[in-house]
Amino acid sequence: MAAITITDLYDLQETIAGELFRGATYPWEVLPRIHDFILELGPKLPADVYEQRGEDVWVAKSARIAPTACLNGPLIVDEEAEIRHCAFVRGNAVVGKNAVVGNSTELKNVILFNRVQVPHYNYVGDSILGYRAHMGAGSITSNVKSDKTPVVVRGEGVAIETGFKKMGAMLGDRVEVGCNSVLNPGTVVGRDTNIYPTSCVRGVLPAGSIYKHRGEIAEKQLD
Repeated sequence: MAAITITDLYDLQETIAGELFRGATYPWEVLPRIHDFILELGPKLPADVYEQRGEDVWVAKSARIAPTACLNGPLIVDEEAEIRHCAFVRGNAVVGKNAVVGNSTELKNVILFNRVQVPHYNYVGDSILGYRAHMGAGSITSNVKSDKTPVVVRGEGVAIETGFKKMGAMLGDRVEVGCNSVLNPGTVVGRDTNIYPTSCVRGVLPAGSIYKHRGEIAEKQLD
């Protein structure tokens, strides 16, 4: 069976939102809980490390926020994170330590683990990106099917009905997504997997693999 559980994909020590995942099996189960989790955690954050900037927005004092960035709550931006020029955070977002949200990138209902990079013209919606995951320029998560039916996660031996009409991608730790790629609704990518540029990805990709194009997935060769 495909490795798609929270334990398979993520190191929960690498996010301030680790507690959000407790009691869940699959990562997409927590998507509806992000809003309330932030509202509960935000007021408890230490005032010597974080400051409140507007309604339901908590930003670490060490974070670097461009004056042109648009931040909507509920939102937590963790320590040393960087949100660059014209980034648009629509709300329900946790941006991890040392994460980069770049030029004209849009976030909505997401968890970005520590050191995630979405640095250039990315759209990330209803998705969870693991520790050190990186999305190349112009790559996006598509979070709604064209026929608007609920998303099904499909992989080898797996067909799980999520019940969600909006679900983007679950990227495991250290996933690399090539430039101008599209991750279709319900995509799950295992840890340490690389996706070639301009790919159109759907379904479940195994950990430690290289996605070249549909039907050709190679196993990484270890040095």
